[in-house]
Amino acid sequence: GCRYSSATAMVARVSTIENMERGIEYDRAAFNTWKYRHYFEFDSLKSDKNISVRCTLCIGRKLLSTSKNSTSNLSKHLARCHKNVKLTENPQDPLTDVTAVKLVAAYIVEDMLPISTVDSESFRRIVEKIPTKSGVKLPQRKSFVGYLEREYDKMNSNLKATLEEAEFVSTTADIWTVNNKSFMGVTVHWINSTLQHNKAALACKRIRGSHTYDVIGAEIEEIHSSYGLQGKVIATVTDNASNFAKAFRVCQPCHLESESENEEGDDEEPTFTDVIEALSAASGDAQFSLPPHYRCASHTINLISTSDVDKHLNSCADTKAVYRSSIAKCSALWTKASRSTLASEQVEEVSRRKLMVPTSTRWNSLYEAISRIITIPLNELNPLCVKLGIKCLNEREYQFLKEYCTVMKPLTVALDILQGDECTYGALLPTLTSLIKIILFLVASYCMLQAIKTRFDAVLDSQEGLLAAATCPKFKLRWLRDERRREYVKELLITECRKAAPATENTNVSQISASPAEMDFFEFQNQPTESFSAEKEITDFLRSGYELEILNQFPNLKKMYMKYNSPTPSSAPVERLFSLGGLVLSPKRNRMSDRRFEKLLLMRYNHYVFVNFIYLFFALFI
Repeated sequence: GCRYSSATAMVARVSTIENMERGIEYDRAAFNTWKYRHYFEFDSLKSDKNISVRCTLCIGRKLLSTSKNSTSNLSKHLARCHKNVKLTENPQDPLTDVTAVKLVAAYIVEDMLPISTVDSESFRRIVEKIPTKSGVKLPQRKSFVGYLEREYDKMNSNLKATLEEAEFVSTTADIWTVNNKSFMGVTVHWINSTLQHNKAALACKRIRGSHTYDVIGAEIEEIHSSYGLQGKVIATVTDNASNFAKAFRVCQPCHLESESENEEGDDEEPTFTDVIEALSAASGDAQFSLPPHYRCASHTINLISTSDVDKHLNSCADTKAVYRSSIAKCSALWTKASRSTLASEQVEEVSRRKLMVPTSTRWNSLYEAISRIITIPLNELNPLCVKLGIKCLNEREYQFLKEYCTVMKPLTVALDILQGDECTYGALLPTLTSLIKIILFLVASYCMLQAIKTRFDAVLDSQEGLLAAATCPKFKLRWLRDERRREYVKELLITECRKAAPATENTNVSQISASPAEMDFFEFQNQPTESFSAEKEITDFLRSGYELEILNQFPNLKKMYMKYNSPTPSSAPVERLFSLGGLVLSPKRNRMSDRRFEKLLLMRYNHYVFVNFIYLFFALFI
């Protein structure tokens, strides 16, 4: 009996694994093989298991819900509502060539494979096994490149149409250097009417020459203009590089003269300017405008964690000695473990896992590498150092590393929050406020507190940051401890809410039709008209819940949220674009043209081919 039950369980497990591996094929076959599927049209995807379809036989095309892998609901609907209709069966319609090419395109773009994959004989033999009416005719490499070019043009057109509907957007920008080439990367972010955060890559464009401020400014403005973003970009987020900072400082839009100044000059005689002289003068200077500039908060915290803390530890002779000696011994351990397989195995035997080696681009890696070392007890760490032939850590150095990680941990938490995919600009000030509060209770953290207040001086009191945080339902004014500051932000909300509200007229007052004689006879008192109250909307908002959907009840606050929270607090999105770029521009693809590299990278970052294939799949088989 035990052998029978174990054998049955084994067969069940094997069957389950096979079903999981072939789950997509089962879902496809449920609709592909159903004889009456042509009487229904796919409407939308409700969940991972259910979909919505419309019956073409019903008047008004009734909306029905059914499971992906079952047609029982639809069969019952036909039997109940259309029993008098003579139904005809639809022959099985296997995959078409268009769908097969779309599958291959999604596979190549999403997995960042060479386009020459379509010329591989082994790959073509696999594709030929896809069931179609006359077999799949996969195009050769040159034709497939043309297909990808057309798909890129569609993606570009759709993205421009989407951004045209968006009222407020923000961008992130940075320069990436690889293989002796430089690329300007730009991503765009916006919040749609359903309060969903969206992002897309606009460019990863090759730039030549020196990375001076005027070159950077011209490239960013050209990218913004090519997508019609003039006047829509709330801010552009970059790192703290001096060339980016100067580009946005010099290229800010000139303020127009006030109306009063214009009126004073009405009586003056007109002056004439030589067009050729004006054009020649404009070509020498930076005659373009850029949106407001937000510095990357993650990069700023990175500077605090490295530059400011390093200066503080090296400023005192006592901390300087223990800081340098402990870091030097950790570096020796990292070097030994990363260069010797025997040393790596010995470390893994003691710590049960490999050591992390810090990188220069991300300070978090230094904190995590030190944290991994101090998880090893000192009585086990020093014998390991003896085996590896490096200097041992003494008690004072070991305790210094522990205190270093304790003090630096709040910064790593703040970095992880601000670099999140769904993090909006409204999270910046609450995160910094909480960070300052935590650091106040730590010993030997005065330098960090001063560094935060100095580097974030312009941000801590910025109206944009305060409005972004206050319009977030999960923050509102709860993160503010000072009562006077809370009242100030509330008044700021009310003022901005009045600006966001549309101009109201006295349309609520009904006009009474009466003759002049009647109006002279009766004496009416002026009735108060119902007008928009910003104070009431703000008060009701502050008393409401903390879910994001609550903004749908407050249209003016919703508009403010979409405006001030469209920027990201860090430039991490464009860094992720470059991370994908390193996978696309692999050593075996070093002869790829810059333009083709950009197109493949943007299609991969925006997941265009894959998403487009999903819609095609449902249109064909559901």
